[in-house]
Amino acid sequence: MNELTCIIIGGGHAGLHALKAIKETTKGMANGRRIRFVLFDKLPGHVRKVLLFRPAVSGEEIVVPWTHWSSEGVEFVQGNVTSVDSGEKQIRYTDAEGNDARIHYDLLVVAVGSIVRRPDPAQGGIALTDPQAAADIRERWHANLRKAVGETNLEERKRLLSVVVAGAGISGIETSAELALAMRDEASALGLNPSDTSVYLLNAQERLFPEAPEKVGQKLEQTLRECGVKVLHNRKAMREAAGVVTLGNGESLAVGLCIWTIGLIPNPALRSMSLPLTPEGQVLVDECYRVKGAPGVYSIGDCARIVDPRTGKADQMRCGEGVLQADRLGKIVIADLEGSPAPAHKSVPLDFFCIGLGENRALVWGRKWGLSMMITGKPAWKFRNLAWDAGSMLR
Repeated sequence: MNELTCIIIGGGHAGLHALKAIKETTKGMANGRRIRFVLFDKLPGHVRKVLLFRPAVSGEEIVVPWTHWSSEGVEFVQGNVTSVDSGEKQIRYTDAEGNDARIHYDLLVVAVGSIVRRPDPAQGGIALTDPQAAADIRERWHANLRKAVGETNLEERKRLLSVVVAGAGISGIETSAELALAMRDEASALGLNPSDTSVYLLNAQERLFPEAPEKVGQKLEQTLRECGVKVLHNRKAMREAAGVVTLGNGESLAVGLCIWTIGLIPNPALRSMSLPLTPEGQVLVDECYRVKGAPGVYSIGDCARIVDPRTGKADQMRCGEGVLQADRLGKIVIADLEGSPAPAHKSVPLDFFCIGLGENRALVWGRKWGLSMMITGKPAWKFRNLAWDAGSMLR
């Protein structure tokens, strides 16, 4: 009996959930043929990207080996996909040993996600882009605190105990909160005054979290202050050099470390895959996530431009939306295999955000049909952890 090969490129939230959804809806079979599932990723495990701040603060491991999701009929291949030939239905990739190889597919799901935007190298600082960058950040602020113990120059000591987080999106908020708490704990352990540590969060806008009502942003700022974070609004970092961060308004801050958390962009690896892209670099798909001009190829998650055909609203780069797309993709794939009508994409009529703010601190906010809901404190923290684990299929 011939088998069909279904390849998923990308082992992030969207890729893992796509694999699960297609496997469950097809039950591993299509038109009497067994489906062979292959998950490609360039890394040896799933990186819990939404937790990148954790290794920057505590050294927590956020890479989960692929063996955690070992399942019958699923192969994991560590490799870097270099091109997609939709005419021949094959992909070319470089394996972990650097060898070039090709593999045929019958179904292909491109879910390579996004990457953290990097500043120009001349702007200095460290961008929180991956686990190695997170480890470098942790080593830097730890070293600065150790230097501060014996520093007699008060200005230099203040600089060593100060950190700037440039970018006040959710990643910047979560990073600054956990870092401020960790720096206070470490300072106390070293015999320093915890209140001498400073974490500045630079927000280019007038208030935090403009997606929600003003009171939600105010609650976030209040909790950040309790953690020891100083939020500076209408401030944009331009560059860091020699321990000084220059701001767009001409002001400057003397700091021991500048951390960039300035948003996401579609994975640049898409540009080598010969797929149709938007000017911003996202894959062009129809309302059923089918890649235009490439039969049998689908794309979901941050790397795809997905629009609700009824409203014209585009999904945002959020892991929750990618998970919902993956669930629908399972139904689309089985419908396409059986030649029946496939469900079209529908935007979720719900704004929903979870923001971690340190141990037992978080904020969960949602809005539906004009009604707003906010949960804070320990209940929100438990919910946030559940959401993190569910996104990585750890629960």
